[in-house]
Amino acid sequence: MTEADTHPARVLVVTDHIGPDADLVDAVRRRASAGQVQFRLVVLNPAHAEFHLLHPERRVKAAQAEDSLRQALPALEDAAGGHVIASVSIRHDAMDAIEETLFSEPVDEILISVPHHRLAERFHQDLPHRLHKYGLPINVLPSQAVGG
Repeated sequence: MTEADTHPARVLVVTDHIGPDADLVDAVRRRASAGQVQFRLVVLNPAHAEFHLLHPERRVKAAQAEDSLRQALPALEDAAGGHVIASVSIRHDAMDAIEETLFSEPVDEILISVPHHRLAERFHQDLPHRLHKYGLPINVLPSQAVGG
């Protein structure tokens, strides 16, 4: 028996929505129905990216988002069929938030629900290409392109 047979897959879900949208809820429901899974939701900090990491605005925005997240979490847990570990990152950048999580806890898969930038995709600087080095399965939800 391998570790994969005895432990649920640990799926990191990254989004910029405090309240999960219908596409994200559906993706979580589909993944939960595919096998034993544990979800870890990280919501990107809603503070503007130009604020320094230690700027008080980041902590204020994160605290406000945590309150909203607690109210929205039951819908996601219903889709997941169980408890979802959820938090708001102090980081606004998706790559930074993902790497911080990867360096601090085990992750088997990544589910991304953030807008993609067409220009970044063209130059292979989009999240899936940048995360390829970690060798994890990555599922990107369709989202509206931004810029480019």
